Amino acid sequence: MDNKFFKNVEKKTGVNMNDVFSLANSLQNANFKDEKTVRNVIQRVSQIANKKVSKQMEDKIVKSIVSGDQSLDFNTIAKMMNKK
Repeated sequence: MDNKFFKNVEKKTGVNMNDVFSLANSLQNANFKDEKTVRNVIQRVSQIANKKVSKQMEDKIVKSIVSGDQSLDFNTIAKMMNKK
């Protein structure tokens, strides 16, 4: 994909694609059974998306991912963050 595509995504979402790629690269060998790693990922996604995650929601997401109930991907975390 070309740079223009990513610039359009950034413009529409307000999310810096370099941040997304950096996060994705850091996840390649991450241990998603480790609570500290999962919390770090959630906090980074929250920061990139500019969406605050409450401690209670973070705990719920961590428990779900560490237990193996949910996979760790942007869509899963976004869906869990958007639940009321």
